[in-house]
Amino acid sequence: MNKKRWFIVVGVIAAVLLVTFIGRQLSGQANKNQGSTDDLITLQVAHTQSYAPYDFVNDEGESDGFEVAVLKAVDEKLDKYQFEYTPTSDEDLLIGLESGKYDIGTKGAWYTAERAEKFIIPEEPIGASVIGFTIRKEDENTITDIDSFANSKGKLVPISPQNAQYNVIQDYNKTAKNPIGLTEAESFTVADAYAWVLEGRYDAYFDIKLSFEEAVTSEDGAYHQYADRLSWFAYKGIETYPLLHKNEKNKEFAAAYDKAVKELQDDGTLSKLSQKYFGEDVFSYVTD
Repeated sequence: MNKKRWFIVVGVIAAVLLVTFIGRQLSGQANKNQGSTDDLITLQVAHTQSYAPYDFVNDEGESDGFEVAVLKAVDEKLDKYQFEYTPTSDEDLLIGLESGKYDIGTKGAWYTAERAEKFIIPEEPIGASVIGFTIRKEDENTITDIDSFANSKGKLVPISPQNAQYNVIQDYNKTAKNPIGLTEAESFTVADAYAWVLEGRYDAYFDIKLSFEEAVTSEDGAYHQYADRLSWFAYKGIETYPLLHKNEKNKEFAAAYDKAVKELQDDGTLSKLSQKYFGEDVFSYVTD
């Protein structure tokens, strides 16, 4: 064999070996990726479908909202898990969580002892709900915070004991110099509450900021006719949490969620998402 032919043969053999090596590498990587996919734990996430900006379905038909965005950021941090989202009603979300149809439910939920008995609630909050008082505009110069309302001996619209807002007032009263009179609610509508305040039957309605803005401040709000006669001020931010179906798999996930959310808090992601969806950092209202 002459020298030129020898080089050609060697070159062909080298090319074949290279192609074989690359093929094996690609095949191995494909198998690895396939194996990783098989090892992923899929969690079913249910969220309310019309509670903007917390959780909703956007114009493209996609799951959206602040809490959904936080869960998607958590998902990106957790290689072991992948989430599948289902927009649904409040009732189906809670029933589905109890039955195990869903692993995670997010609905702007506050912590309550009753919920803690039914579900796993992680340590780290997913968001916050800003709560405050709707009062008559004529009183806004003298009633500016919860203490001045309590000191005025004003009457608060009754609250259902099953409502987490009832517990918030109870907690305030434990250390208040002038406790707020707390009456258990009978059945009434939000329209009643606003009307009662305007009529002077009561002096304040313990109201969520988002609800007041959508119902009264917004030009297309159901009670916008009261906008020039009612005012609202903030009390505090109440942390919101995802609710998890009770089982060992989700107990393990809760620990991973807590670690991921803490990182998202520390790197500013949660504040940025809050600014995007609420126009402000709702966590700034949260106090110890």
